[in-house]
Amino acid sequence: MARARARTPLPLRTRAPATGHPKRRPPALELAARPNPWARAAGLTAVVLLGAWLGLLIVGNVRAPVGPMNTTMTLRPSLTGGTKINISPLGALRLDSHTAPVRLDVNVDQLDPARSQALVDHPERLSGLQDEVAEDVRHGTLDLAVRSCVAVVAGATALGLAVYRRPRRALTAGGLALALLAASGATAYATWNPKSVLEPRFSGLLSSAPSLVGNARSIVTEFDVYQQELARLVTNVTKLYDVTSTLPAYQPDPTTVRVLHVSDIHLNPASWKIIGSLVEQYKVNVIVDSGDTMDHGSAAENGFLDPIADLGAPYVWVRGNHDSRLTQHYLEGVDNVHVLDDGRAVTLAGLRFAGIGDPQFTPDRSSVPGAGASQEEAGDRLASALRAQAAAGTPVDVAVAHEPSAARRTDGAVPLVLAGHLHHEETEVMKNGTRLRVEGSTGGSGLRAVEGEYPDPIQASILYFDRDTRRLQAWDEIELGGLGLTTAEVSRHLPEENQPGAAPGDTPFPSPSPSPSPSP
Repeated sequence: MARARARTPLPLRTRAPATGHPKRRPPALELAARPNPWARAAGLTAVVLLGAWLGLLIVGNVRAPVGPMNTTMTLRPSLTGGTKINISPLGALRLDSHTAPVRLDVNVDQLDPARSQALVDHPERLSGLQDEVAEDVRHGTLDLAVRSCVAVVAGATALGLAVYRRPRRALTAGGLALALLAASGATAYATWNPKSVLEPRFSGLLSSAPSLVGNARSIVTEFDVYQQELARLVTNVTKLYDVTSTLPAYQPDPTTVRVLHVSDIHLNPASWKIIGSLVEQYKVNVIVDSGDTMDHGSAAENGFLDPIADLGAPYVWVRGNHDSRLTQHYLEGVDNVHVLDDGRAVTLAGLRFAGIGDPQFTPDRSSVPGAGASQEEAGDRLASALRAQAAAGTPVDVAVAHEPSAARRTDGAVPLVLAGHLHHEETEVMKNGTRLRVEGSTGGSGLRAVEGEYPDPIQASILYFDRDTRRLQAWDEIELGGLGLTTAEVSRHLPEENQPGAAPGDTPFPSPSPSPSPSP
């Protein structure tokens, strides 16, 4: 028994760890991965932008009286910035006033009857209306700036609180929104362009009322400060309303010569009505057609040209690559048409024009070997004729060619050369000082308008010349919606030498000699 009792195993004892620390447990599994910092930043950015936009949309506007008008001023997110003045029901006016992610919208809501009647009863107050409007605009924009700050901070903070449910995160969103608005304001200030009123773009019915920005001479001498000119625009709109919204005819300066530049009509019969309307409205003195009036140059198309005789202004024409010699011969017999070729010159309304026809005839749009060289040769012949005219004491003021490659050869021989062919507008001052103006398609590219997904616009230009110097003062680019569209836009442009503050020596081309006497 003793021996068996001795064999009974004793219970094992568990030793305490030598270190005295409790036994370690295995780490618990994480329930969710830690959020990506980039995703968090993107989410916060989205909250800031959306909240700021909602704040501006809901409360970020100011109703302010501007002269006799009640207006609403608003800041809106925008990729291009600028200023848009909505003048209901007449249309809109756009100015490239600044480049920033915010746009200033000014809505002219209505004319205040009491203030308007006061102007009618006391017309002498119109002389001081500009100063009054300028002060109203200043107060309105300051009020708008303060309200916009409150709007973006409140909007971003409220949305941040709704999304994150944490006051600190919501306040962070509000602070970032305020910083974003401040940065946008600084960008707008740094890119502020007070001369933007020199080149406004009109749309709607306003596109047919360029008198809102004054005549060609006044835009050179009177536009100097953005705020003052915005006030003048509002003053003129007031006068427009005062005559029951009847659009007045454009009243040019008595010394201004107005030239309508058209091109690439391509058998569009609607073009004649458009040209006739522009001639009447702008009191056009001369029409210049830089070619491709026809599409195939066939004898069957000649009857299309007959309305030219009734357009109400002399018609200067050069041959395009879709116009045949048969077309040219027919036009030579149409009343009111002056066909220019081989450098022939004519003086109309005090301006001397010279031009050359396109050396190519490609109605099927085919490529002809050596076409480029033939265009340059034609341009050289035109340049030679221009220099001969200058040597004879009858310098040419405007040269005309169809192809821009031919027109470029006249650089240094004439102040201005007009061309077409490209079906879109271009302007440049070439190396030797000659300005090249390429017109778009006044026929909306004719029957080709239906070939693409979107119709080509109908384009034309009004060129304003000083009668004494015979130099280009300004030009209006006119664009109408193409086939099936009803949009309209007019944008005004000034040569660099006519910008306010330009020195007399800034003229890129030498001053002309005295005006030549009219000659055939």
